[in-house]
Amino acid sequence: MTAFLRFENLTKSYTEGRTRRIVLQNAHAEFQRGEITAIFGKSGSGKSTLLNLISGIDAPDEGQIWVEGHDLTKFSERERTLFRRTRIGFVFQFFNLIPTLTVGENICLPLELNRVPRAQARQRAETLLAAVGLADRWQTFPEKLSGGEQQRVALARALVHDPLLILADEPTGNLDEETGAQVLTLLRRLTREENRTLVLVTHSAEAAAHADRVLHLTHGQLVPE
Repeated sequence: MTAFLRFENLTKSYTEGRTRRIVLQNAHAEFQRGEITAIFGKSGSGKSTLLNLISGIDAPDEGQIWVEGHDLTKFSERERTLFRRTRIGFVFQFFNLIPTLTVGENICLPLELNRVPRAQARQRAETLLAAVGLADRWQTFPEKLSGGEQQRVALARALVHDPLLILADEPTGNLDEETGAQVLTLLRRLTREENRTLVLVTHSAEAAAHADRVLHLTHGQLVPE
């Protein structure tokens, strides 16, 4: 079976002053369509860097990354941006909702960037908002929501353009344990319903327990649990 997402010999380093810090070194992994994978590692181990490489936000020093058979390392920066905008959904620790936009406007934003007609975008966004249990908060501004509600809105925004790959960066890191568990259960359900692939990076064992498998990021390598 051809992997939905895979990367080989992935290497990334940064220069800090006069020191070169290697974050990833010849890392490799494969992810199947519909699979939920947790990448577990301590803070500073390179988890967020890995997501930035998978999504094409950043480019590796060496190695190749394939998503749906597309080699992202062969793409121009603009091609990576367009691919990310249409095929990848993001969930972040700090929600990243735009405070001056209402809940509905935040969710519609990815569709506006993809030039989806306004009526169609509204219908799709309303469907997702109902799916995360916040159908009555369309006109609400983010500051009026609890942390858990903001993360639910962020889930709807991540899924509204129907991506096949979801990248979640510490999605429960800013939530209490009970709310975090609820958000992860919701994320898992919404991922399963459309057979999406989810890569979840976390340093929480409770979050990792929601995955089909766990990979440990240590010393620049991904190691199966």
